[in-house]
Amino acid sequence: MDGGILEPSLYSVKAIAILDNDGNRLITKYYDEQFPTAKEQKQFEKNLFGKTHKANSEIIMFEGLTCVYKSNVDLFFYVVGSSHENELILASVLNALYDSINQILRKNVEKRSLLENLDAAFLVVDEICDGGIVLDSDASSIVQKVSIRSEDTPLGEHTMSQINKKLEVLQSAKEQIKWSLLK
Repeated sequence: MDGGILEPSLYSVKAIAILDNDGNRLITKYYDEQFPTAKEQKQFEKNLFGKTHKANSEIIMFEGLTCVYKSNVDLFFYVVGSSHENELILASVLNALYDSINQILRKNVEKRSLLENLDAAFLVVDEICDGGIVLDSDASSIVQKVSIRSEDTPLGEHTMSQINKKLEVLQSAKEQIKWSLLK
């Protein structure tokens, strides 16, 4: 640090968390060693939830960290950065997280449906941020990358080329299994 000016850094996010309405963790990802043990992380989450679950604001300075958050039905979404981090960057990460989860859960953002789609929710977190560096903040591109449920799409909505590709993949897998059994 030179004269109060901070070095620019790509490491914007310290943590991403989704908690239930009792403050219990559903998804959390920490990107630095500020809270090295699970016990310290859970204590931080408990204190953060206690401070924010009745508040109507969207941002809070808590324990020397900038925390942006959003709640919906029985879920609380948090993005945590350093005290010097730009709140707009953290807010864009929070909006990407919420909007992506909202699209994946088909606008049914509640604990039960999140738990049923936990695999996709973890992928969303991984697509948004890696090691504290924001990778993507566009919800539609994140959802497109995370889309793992092609069986949810009715067969009538597939093009012939998509169906042919799937048939080719199945045929190739069938051949590989046949050759591995013959060896």
